[in-house]
Amino acid sequence: MRRVKVFHYPNCSTCKAALKWLDARGIAYERVHIVESPPSVGQLKRARQLSGQPLKKLFNTAGQAYRAGGFKDKLAKMSDAEALAALAEDGMLIKRPLLLDKDRALIGFKETEWKAVLG
Repeated sequence: MRRVKVFHYPNCSTCKAALKWLDARGIAYERVHIVESPPSVGQLKRARQLSGQPLKKLFNTAGQAYRAGGFKDKLAKMSDAEALAALAEDGMLIKRPLLLDKDRALIGFKETEWKAVLG
């Protein structure tokens, strides 16, 4: 079985719940600290495409980095390239956990969605 890549923040309770969910199902994964090694612009583009979600869904809109950076107002005026660059620069801006595989992507942890995609 191939390993999925999970971008996570160790202190995040949602990330902990997602990793525990994967462990309980025996799903192999590679942990990537989202702040120390944020996903690249290419990985973020792929996550957006595979998830079918709008760009805004990649942002952690409840996070301090989002509020402090004024992204609530700035995001609507940013190009996709600018928004993706901002996400790739600051992992705390990204909705987490972010699961990325060759042909699957999940943004945030909702058990029903993860079960539908990962089984």
